[in-house]
Amino acid sequence: MKRLMTTWMIASAALTGCGTGSTPSGSVASGNVALDTALTAAEKQARVFTPEVMWKMGRIGSSSLSADGKEVLYALTYYNMADNKGYTSLYVMPVGDPAQARQITDNGGKDNSPAWGVNPATGETCIYFLSSRGGESAAQQLWAVQPDGTGLRRLSSVEGGITGFGVSPKGDKVWYTADVKVDSVSSADLYGMPESKALIYDDLMERHWDCWEDGSYSHIFVADLNPSATAGDGLSGAKDIMPGEAWDAPLAPYFDMGEIAWNNAGTELAYTCKKLTGYEYSMSTDSDIYLYTLADGKTRNLTEGMPGYDKYPVFSPDDSKLAWQSMERARNESDKDRLFVMNLSTGAKTYVTDGFDYNAANLKWTPDGNAIYFIAPIEATHQICRADLSAGKIDVLTAGDHDYTGFSIAFPNAAQAGSSAACGTGADEAVIVAEKTTLQMAPELFAVNVKDGKDSQITFINREIYDNVDMGTVQKRWVPTTDGKRMLTWVVLPPNFDSAKKYPTLLYCQGGPQSVVSQRWSYRWNFELMAAQGYIVVAPNRRGLPSFGQEWLDQISGDYSGQNIRDYLSAIDDVSREPWVDTERRGCVGASYGGYSTFYLAGHSDRRFKAFIAHCGMFNLESFYGETEELWFPTNDLGGAYWERPGNKVADRSYANSPHLAVNDWYAPILIITGAKDFRIPFTQSLQAFTAARAHGIPSRLVYFEDEGHQVFKPQNSLVWNKEFFGWLDKYVKR
Repeated sequence: MKRLMTTWMIASAALTGCGTGSTPSGSVASGNVALDTALTAAEKQARVFTPEVMWKMGRIGSSSLSADGKEVLYALTYYNMADNKGYTSLYVMPVGDPAQARQITDNGGKDNSPAWGVNPATGETCIYFLSSRGGESAAQQLWAVQPDGTGLRRLSSVEGGITGFGVSPKGDKVWYTADVKVDSVSSADLYGMPESKALIYDDLMERHWDCWEDGSYSHIFVADLNPSATAGDGLSGAKDIMPGEAWDAPLAPYFDMGEIAWNNAGTELAYTCKKLTGYEYSMSTDSDIYLYTLADGKTRNLTEGMPGYDKYPVFSPDDSKLAWQSMERARNESDKDRLFVMNLSTGAKTYVTDGFDYNAANLKWTPDGNAIYFIAPIEATHQICRADLSAGKIDVLTAGDHDYTGFSIAFPNAAQAGSSAACGTGADEAVIVAEKTTLQMAPELFAVNVKDGKDSQITFINREIYDNVDMGTVQKRWVPTTDGKRMLTWVVLPPNFDSAKKYPTLLYCQGGPQSVVSQRWSYRWNFELMAAQGYIVVAPNRRGLPSFGQEWLDQISGDYSGQNIRDYLSAIDDVSREPWVDTERRGCVGASYGGYSTFYLAGHSDRRFKAFIAHCGMFNLESFYGETEELWFPTNDLGGAYWERPGNKVADRSYANSPHLAVNDWYAPILIITGAKDFRIPFTQSLQAFTAARAHGIPSRLVYFEDEGHQVFKPQNSLVWNKEFFGWLDKYVKR
């Protein structure tokens, strides 16, 4: 599988500004690149949050605490619009003294994935990370640096580069991932014709997310590690633990390195893999957790017979147990993410979050092995929770309208004692640093008190921007639905809102279709950005979104055109009763499933809206089934394949409500956006919609990004996207 540049890779593989402390601002030197991140005088005077201002924000990520809980390591990214790329540096900051944050790498390459480690020869703490230092064409390799920024050295010289890594707890070994050519689909290889450009396939999946299958797969290697080595000699005795296997670990298309874990003794690896091929692979989410033993080179399947996603293994401190996230159903990517624990001696499995109607992610053991901390989505927020294994209870530790998107935890008493067993009740002494976001704040680091759930901000990366622009107000609104339930809806009001005025209003349709409209900060669909341009934003957590229980989440599967569409209309109608909503100036926008929703509402909304914007949406469900790649998705969500009609009641209803069947009822201008590299919802869906709109005389516009996939990531493309987005709304809704 060709390497996919996923969201997390882009977030951590860009480069950042320099500057001291946790609040770098102004013009920052970044290696040999000068990044102008300061607001201009005009931007300060206007106080408007614009796309240009948003792209000056620093983006924090990949944070982790040192073992003693005293310092936090993190990556910080800034973007240079002129050269259309980002720059990332690594920082170390004392948890209690943000002013002493220090930059430890200088953007000589795309530094990412930082992790604390120890040099077994000296016992000294060091920091490992990946970087492509050496120029634009340099392969990404493993590097090390001291926490004070000295001793920078390259440890690996892997041909083709490394895509991920994990250093063993003792620091003497490392696993890393690299792409391995297993077979070929190229006519140049098959027929010895180097100028031939054909790709030849006998089975699915010929492509995935945004890349064509080329016979390469992500494999896990284990090697001895010498952290003191220089000039790329730090790895030796590398062994591919998946020789000849035609599947990826970690899983495509996201290649999340959290799916691989060392045990604490450094003698075993647990990893996630979906060892299926062809049509069977495309029809199932059945990934398993595999245990590889270094001593004998044997691998065994720990979750055989569990048909859904099994991912993110984490060993208990004494290596006697394994925790992981497990979904029950094999064709449902949005099944409940259950917390499971296995006794590795007996094989006995415990469903820890049975009775807790929310997902569990970011699993962290306590030193005594009696509890696990995790993050759960609860009513459109993400909170830190704790599962007490001995008492069999779940405690939600935090509260409030925010998202904790990730956290790291340290137990200083255990670290000082040198033994997890010595900690006893050391869970009470936990130090937590979490990445926190709201609809009004990009991610920042917060220290979280596990006893009372309160937090305190410890980084202030974008203080200059918040001090010099006006943000809108977020209202939390519970809207009655047509079937007698309540739906949480975020309403974002423009800055300097005046209730005596009337405002143009947007209905935001969420994609996924099963991803929560939470307090997340987005650099693509940003509600504060929309509000800053003078729009009220209505963002409902309609049926089919997580954090409201599994029944609410499951309802959308097989019912795309049903209750969740009524939920959308309930939300916009409820808010439209306010005197400050201009019902003559309402728009409808969305991407992916939200694009489907926009296409559908364009023909089924009783002329509520003045204009529509659909990004990478499903338009013709029959052709979509044959164009997408992971067939388990439409099979589950639409009730089956289109050729199963008639007779399949769910599929009959789904395909009978395809948006393309209602184009005769389209009435309002529509902007359609798509990307050439989108294989989940191929650009041909957008082409069909654009053709239908023009053939019906609907004012319409097609924006086609030849170098983007399902989302728009590149800085200049993002500015173009925003200019088109707001230009369309200003023309047909605001005016």
